[in-house]
Amino acid sequence: MRAVVQRVKESNVSVDGEIISKINKGLMVLLGIENDDTEEDLDYILKKVTKLRVFDDEDGVMNKSLIDCDLELLVVSQFTLYGDVRKGNRPSYVRSAKFDEGIVLYEKFLEKLKELNIKFGHGKYGADMDVYLINDGPVTILLDSNKEF
Repeated sequence: MRAVVQRVKESNVSVDGEIISKINKGLMVLLGIENDDTEEDLDYILKKVTKLRVFDDEDGVMNKSLIDCDLELLVVSQFTLYGDVRKGNRPSYVRSAKFDEGIVLYEKFLEKLKELNIKFGHGKYGADMDVYLINDGPVTILLDSNKEF
């Protein structure tokens, strides 16, 4: 599982021109699910995202997490995070989870956020979405449950 995590001042996601979810200050996460991901991969990414210390403390040092600051999270599925262009110029998505498998882990990710009482919004899995954000910093972090980076 992969995630691109961006600290944002605000963010929203729309489908067919209609905003379906929006957040204020917090994190916007593009979440990519690989074809052999398990709940263990999900738990790793979930823990990293929610405990990532990228918000300023009282001294202006990035030392606080989303949870510490009681901020919001926007989760958007992003199968192209597994696009492979090492051979040619057209990305191959063979590592991306198939729809029926990926949506299960995506929805489980959202369920676990609810269990943690984190305020969050989300996109529509598999939809063509427009994502708007004001990147704060900018701060962008890449996560990979296989620790490829």
